[in-house]
Amino acid sequence: MLTKLRRLNPTLLPLVLLAAFALSCTTVPISGRKQLNIIPAGQMMSMSYSQYDAFLKEHPVSSDAGQTARIKTVGAKIQRSVEKYYRDNGMASQLEGYQWEFNLVEDKAVNAWCMPGGKVVFYTGILPVCQTDAGIAVVMGHEVAHAVADHGAERMSQGLIAQMGGIALSKALESKPQQTQELWMGAFGLGAQIGVLLPFSRTQESEADHLGLIFMAMAGYDPGEAGTFWQRMSADKGGAAPPEFMSTHPSDATRIRQIKEHLPEARKYYK
Repeated sequence: MLTKLRRLNPTLLPLVLLAAFALSCTTVPISGRKQLNIIPAGQMMSMSYSQYDAFLKEHPVSSDAGQTARIKTVGAKIQRSVEKYYRDNGMASQLEGYQWEFNLVEDKAVNAWCMPGGKVVFYTGILPVCQTDAGIAVVMGHEVAHAVADHGAERMSQGLIAQMGGIALSKALESKPQQTQELWMGAFGLGAQIGVLLPFSRTQESEADHLGLIFMAMAGYDPGEAGTFWQRMSADKGGAAPPEFMSTHPSDATRIRQIKEHLPEARKYYK
C-alpha cells in the first residue's frame, strides 16, 4: 500500500497515513503511547553506526580527558539503568544489537544527541549548562530516551511517508540518497534545520523528559536536578534564539511543570 502512495491524490494522504499508522504501530515504553514505525530496527542501527562514524571523522573529539571521562562514566550508568529497566519489564530483546558509545566533541553548540543503537555525542558547549554529573545525567537520560523510544525511527517513518511515498528505507537510500540523508539529519537534529515535522516533536520531547527522569533516577542521580538544569538552560538563552538543543522543545514553563508532575514516579526509582 505504502509503495503506491505517490500516485494517490494528495487529499487522500491523511487517510493513508491513518492506515499506515494502524498497520505499523508500536508502543513507547513507560508512556504507552502508540507510534508509527515502518523501519526495521536493524536498518536503523546499521545506518546509525555508519552515520556516527562519519560524524566523528568530521568533528574533533575533545582532548579534555577529565570531561570526556565524565561523559563516559555518566553514560555507562544511564546505559545500565536502561538495560535493567528493559530486563525487569521483559523488553530486553528491544535492545538487541545496541553498541553503546559515548563521546564528547569540541563544539560551542549547546547540544547533545543519541542515535539508534546507543551512539551518543555531547558537545563541549553544553557542559557549562550541565555543571554537575547530575546535570549531564539529565541530558544523557533525555537523549538516550529518544533512542530507546524509537523517536528517530518514528520521525524517519513520517518523513518517508510524507516525502517519499512510504518507500522502504533501503529503497530510499538507493533511489534518493541525498533526500534520505537530509531526512536522517533532520530526524536526529544534526542538520542546520531540525526537520520539518515539528508538530510531532513536542510530544516526543516531553516523552523523553519523562523516560529520562526514570533512567537517571535508576542510575543514582537525583531526578529533582532536572528542573534546576532546565532553569539554567532557559537562562542560557539570554533572550536570544534558543540553543539547538531546545529549538523544538516544549516551553520552559511547560517542561518544568511536566517534570514536577513526573517527579513522584521517578523518585520511586531513586536510591
